[in-house]
Amino acid sequence: MDILQAVVLGIIQGLTEFLPVSSSGHLELAKALFGNDSMPEESMLMTVLLHAATALSTIVVYRKEIADIFKGLFAFKNNDEFQFSLKIVLSMIPAAIIGVLFDEEIEQLFSGQILLVGAMLGVTGLLLFLADRAKKTDKDVSLTSAIIIGIAQAIAILPGISRSGATISTAVLLGIDKTKSARFSFLMVVPLILGKMAKDVLDGAFDTAMSTSMLPLGVGFVAAFITGLLACTWMIKLVQKSQLRFFSYYCFAVGIISIILSI
Repeated sequence: MDILQAVVLGIIQGLTEFLPVSSSGHLELAKALFGNDSMPEESMLMTVLLHAATALSTIVVYRKEIADIFKGLFAFKNNDEFQFSLKIVLSMIPAAIIGVLFDEEIEQLFSGQILLVGAMLGVTGLLLFLADRAKKTDKDVSLTSAIIIGIAQAIAILPGISRSGATISTAVLLGIDKTKSARFSFLMVVPLILGKMAKDVLDGAFDTAMSTSMLPLGVGFVAAFITGLLACTWMIKLVQKSQLRFFSYYCFAVGIISIILSI
């Protein structure tokens, strides 16, 4: 993978992590267009690092809320901060279980599965279309809804299902306020991505890939981080204005094209 490809992948990740169109799906499509023949662990490492870059941009944008989460976890008081922190923890459990139990199977999904990406983009489009038609409410995330949103996040491990699209749509369909849905969606993924990176580094899973690809990986990381800062703020405004249906049309179109190209 050369530097130009890494920059393009970083920009794609930075935009699509927060826009509900599946960052992992678009990364796989871009790799396929580039004819990326890198070994599977290198391809997976790039995907994980780019997600880490957008997680870092989330931390920057939501630094106050994240600080409140840590205060809530260690305050040992049953206040609003503790309740929100508990919801974040609960939402992580489904994806964490899937990631631990099916780590090798998941890695195989990130190796040019264009037909799968196309089909799952169709699922994302349907979720966004339904969420766009949901009635406005001021309901907050409950403990039960946090688990349900967490299940949606676990399913979104599949390339082509947008993590932000699936979690925001699920939250909105549960009757949760759209701004609160977006905020919860962006915050709940940060611990999972950082945890995934820590696990892979400690396991030495990417030692070979890192020894041959450090410069492209670093450039891609920076591109994803900078683009992610802009996209995160933009997406919050879009959700507030209830314009998810336009993204659903985009997902349908790209999904159909992907399926046609894979046949």
